[in-house]
Amino acid sequence: MDDGRLQDLLLRSAHARVLVVGDFALNQRMLIDPTRVEYAEETGLRAHQVVGVDVAPGAAGSIAAALRAFGVAVTTLGVIGGDGEGYELRRHLRTRGIDERPMIVVADRYTPTSIQPVIASGTSVPYEQERLDIRSRDPLAASTTTTLIERLRALATQVHAVVIVDHVPEEECGVITSRLRLEIANLSLRHQDVWFLATSRYRIGLFRHVILMSSARECVRAVYADDSSNPPLALTGQAAEQLRRRTGKPVIVSLGARGMLVVHDQGMTHAPTIPVTGPVNLIGARDSAVAAVTAALCAGAALDEAAELGSLALAAAMRCTDATDAASPDRIIALWRASRTQTRDE
Repeated sequence: MDDGRLQDLLLRSAHARVLVVGDFALNQRMLIDPTRVEYAEETGLRAHQVVGVDVAPGAAGSIAAALRAFGVAVTTLGVIGGDGEGYELRRHLRTRGIDERPMIVVADRYTPTSIQPVIASGTSVPYEQERLDIRSRDPLAASTTTTLIERLRALATQVHAVVIVDHVPEEECGVITSRLRLEIANLSLRHQDVWFLATSRYRIGLFRHVILMSSARECVRAVYADDSSNPPLALTGQAAEQLRRRTGKPVIVSLGARGMLVVHDQGMTHAPTIPVTGPVNLIGARDSAVAAVTAALCAGAALDEAAELGSLALAAAMRCTDATDAASPDRIIALWRASRTQTRDE
């Protein structure tokens, strides 16, 4: 892919419409100043003093925000609670220009929320404390899944791509239940002109008739029950081929600093990423890669081109110093040109 093709794909991606369906969460980073020492009157326990709060959409919301960074028109479909966290999540989606109106509000469920205490004083490097996770751990009601299916059927006819995000560990307790997976498979077969892509931390091997986007660890775990954090490239490729045969669609694997791997009917391609020096930020890097691949496919890219753009997005996101930053087209183009210049100089 040359400079002109890269710019063309990024320009075309801004005209795409994408539906993101799945598990949305609210990420809250609480900045704690350890120099402010206070204690609770009633218990005598230390009261940590929060001096700043960063709030951003998480899980499926992070992918939606990454797609918006490419200029894509994004609609979201998920389930949230009738609580303050749900209100904040929808508000932060709206401020990013995302259409969150199809979201389903269920009064007796929690909006998935991740509270991340961060020790951050002016004299030390910020570091995270143990996280607090809030979510409903009961199965999703059948009536809620019925509503999800009805809205999904209607929205799938209005977009160029549907991205499915399965994020909740407990089976049948998140948005992507077995019933919804079956509906997604049927919709993919029915709407051949729409790209369907799925990402899942725990159940990537259960999807059918959709493009799978997985990490190397998830890919190998789904096939071989091997939970190695950094499996060899050859083993990852073998697992990806097995998943391709199961789903009947290509499989794209995010390899982190090693780039992207794409497996399809014509074989396997490895798109190495641009080396990143200095501090590396892995938060949101994979979400940027998912967004880049989706945007590229909507713009008319071949699978190998989409994987190459995803690899560039990985590198751009890993260079972002702020966890809420996204791998924007401008950053990707600048990184691409810098790498070409460095290659010529060498």
